[in-house]
Amino acid sequence: MIAALDHLVLRALFLDGAVGAYETLFGRRATNGLFRLGNVGLAIEDEASTAHLSAMVFATGSLDEAERLLERRGVPGVRGNDRLVLAPEATHQVPIALIQHKESHALSPLVGPDEAASISALDHVVIRSPNPERAVAFYGGRLGLDLRLDRSNPRWNARLLFFRCGDLVVEIAHDSSRGLSDEPDQLWGLSWRTPDIARCHARLTKAGVELSEPREGRRAGTQVFTVHSHTANVPTIVIGGLGRW
Repeated sequence: MIAALDHLVLRALFLDGAVGAYETLFGRRATNGLFRLGNVGLAIEDEASTAHLSAMVFATGSLDEAERLLERRGVPGVRGNDRLVLAPEATHQVPIALIQHKESHALSPLVGPDEAASISALDHVVIRSPNPERAVAFYGGRLGLDLRLDRSNPRWNARLLFFRCGDLVVEIAHDSSRGLSDEPDQLWGLSWRTPDIARCHARLTKAGVELSEPREGRRAGTQVFTVHSHTANVPTIVIGGLGRW
């Protein structure tokens, strides 16, 4: 039913500032507030409140068939403006919409000449959930995403669920110390891929972006660094290397 994550929506108080910040972060130019990377888009929209990730928009081969299937699975939606917006009570308050799958889009143009130092794709999007079994039922059972890994680690104080969606992962993170509840889920953070993490780190440092030093990632064969500015309040890491969950 779901072919890919088409794009994410970020709403920001200062639209031009947020677009400029992400042009610096990605090393790419936006077109009318929209970035296209190798496997996902990021649309930045004006919002008169605190900046935040505001929606996930999935692509499906047939919007009509997806609507019928989701209705049978207890996930109602509303059609309008060429998309199906799922009911918040069914998605546990994570804003989710589906659109008809389209032809692949060209990458947003580079700001500079160094492709290896740019952000090339999304590695995973993070959703924080107080109820991981509820998340399995929704993302795996109702949306039909492929649950590839279910991992708990006392050192992380977390249970992490990894759902494959095309060439990226929808990660569900549960804070084990808080126990279980029926509180809403939260669309929370992003992990971006770069072809060369050392060159990307050097480019962003030169551009004045606040970063941690690169460190070993949780996946063998990867390195990551945390981005502390130029993200419009979205918790963000950049990952390099060939590791996969």
